[in-house]
Amino acid sequence: MVIGRVVGSVVATSKDERLMGKKMLVVQPLDLETVEPDGKPLVSIDTIGSGTGEVVMVVGGSSARQTNTTKDTPVDSAIVAIIDHIDIHGKRTFESRGGS
Repeated sequence: MVIGRVVGSVVATSKDERLMGKKMLVVQPLDLETVEPDGKPLVSIDTIGSGTGEVVMVVGGSSARQTNTTKDTPVDSAIVAIIDHIDIHGKRTFESRGGS
């Protein structure tokens, strides 16, 4: 699993029929401690209703096909959570504006 910030979306009129109705978002991976960009952006299927600017948890590979939204779908990246906050070694490294 990785965390990332939703930075955009992808629209594809022609696609595998199993992707019809699935929201595809561009996610910029982030470093857990600094919450700064870390790596190349990727396209993930949104399974939870996330949106631009939110920090999310992303799963890849076969785990990405284990949600109700992505079961039997040709994907290898899925957004499975919106992050409220991250604590590492007793220090809060990230807190969403609406987080607890």
